[in-house]
Amino acid sequence: MAELDAQTIPMLWALGLPLLGAIGVQGLGRLVGENARDVWTVLIGLATFSQVAMLVRPVMAGARVSLGLPELMPGVGMGFEVEPLGLLFALVASGLWVLTSLYGFGYMRGHHEKNQTRFFTCFAVAISAALGIAFAGDLVTLFLFYEILTFSTYPLVTHAGTEAAVRAGRVYLGILVSTSILFLLLAILWTSTIAPSLRFVPGFDGAPPAGILSGRIDGHAAGLLLMLFAYGVGKAALMPFHRWLPAAMVAPTPVSALLHAVAVVKAGVFSVLKIAIYVFGIDMLSKDGLSDVLMWVAAITILAASIRALSLDNFKARLAYSTISQLSYIVLGAALATSAAAMGAGLHILMHALGKITLFFVAGAVYVVAHKTEVSQLDGLGRRMPWTFGAFCVASFSIIGLPPLGGAWSKWFLLNGAIEAGQPLMAAVFMSSSLLSIGYLMPIVIRAFFRPLPEGEAAELAEAPMLMLLPICTTALLCFVIFFYTDAVYELLAPVVGLAP
Repeated sequence: MAELDAQTIPMLWALGLPLLGAIGVQGLGRLVGENARDVWTVLIGLATFSQVAMLVRPVMAGARVSLGLPELMPGVGMGFEVEPLGLLFALVASGLWVLTSLYGFGYMRGHHEKNQTRFFTCFAVAISAALGIAFAGDLVTLFLFYEILTFSTYPLVTHAGTEAAVRAGRVYLGILVSTSILFLLLAILWTSTIAPSLRFVPGFDGAPPAGILSGRIDGHAAGLLLMLFAYGVGKAALMPFHRWLPAAMVAPTPVSALLHAVAVVKAGVFSVLKIAIYVFGIDMLSKDGLSDVLMWVAAITILAASIRALSLDNFKARLAYSTISQLSYIVLGAALATSAAAMGAGLHILMHALGKITLFFVAGAVYVVAHKTEVSQLDGLGRRMPWTFGAFCVASFSIIGLPPLGGAWSKWFLLNGAIEAGQPLMAAVFMSSSLLSIGYLMPIVIRAFFRPLPEGEAAELAEAPMLMLLPICTTALLCFVIFFYTDAVYELLAPVVGLAP
């Protein structure tokens, strides 16, 4: 086991603090009260984010923050290592945990939800699992924490305890467990017979990682292995293994935020991108059309999910299919196998998280304040909830990819990556999807601001509770702010994708 040092300790604190938070939530929630429980949750969240943030400087300076555990067998071990891509995901997960917790307090109390202590306990365990995925130093560790994340979020999906929630939980658990066992575990076992180690090996002298499979497998076998990894990471929601995501929308909105922005689906696409870079390598994927099948699967998912979103009236279901589409931007960026596309995919993890969490926050606020769940019921609500729907408009523009909002940068790099790869059809997919996102997001804004309230409804303003409104406005503001500070994220990811910092 590696010796602990000043750089390793923050990583271990980041992994352990959410578990300490879960224990404290249980104790305080049952013995003291909900106010003490909620304060503890926020303090632990802030402490976790601060420990992750302490890793930024050494990682950007090129340090390898790692902790190896004894090998299970030759070449197969477990351990943690902080690299730039994982650090970005950890910052997203730990940072948004704080805002989602604040929002969750307002939502759960405003909707008088039961079992709140169990809810926030499982939420904390899920964050710890997400950070374990972010800091996984090898495929075995990644798989272990991937499974912990699945099982820790199952009680959140079934939180309501209704027949619909239990049914959604069966779909959620059934798809995610079956894909990870049948595909992901098989892919890891196959890789263990080919590669000398399952450890994610970084690149050297500014070059991107070569990939542990580079030069060890090619042709149809390599393409099949890539697809096993892609479908094995079911949280990436590639079609046809996407149904768990819209099914899970029966859960409370803070869970939807966790699923779509904070941890679950981001853990999926992060894993796909990390496997593409560290297991296969960008250079290997770009040869002999190795990633062509994955490219087309991602492209079809992008367009099909966008088209499906156009026809859905349920607010959260429409946003869920938008997420399915946007996630495949990241998968397609990995499959294009160019430095620009990989950079765009990495940036989109952050940009989509900020935009989509805002959209789901708004959907939950509308439900708590106005008890409305359908898009067709939103007429005139922008006049009652101007800050809420103003934030929705900002986040929508970021998802669409309009400057000066963060989504413009990730889509710019993805589009350039497609052109660089000689894939004009994929560039057309990105542009078509942006047009489709206008079609399913802008009608919500138009209904809210430019249609009158239905007769009989009160016209006075009724914004969301402050505990909900503050996170909504904060994440919307971050969509704007990050546009001007994308250079820092670019500098962090550049060594991983092979671009000049």
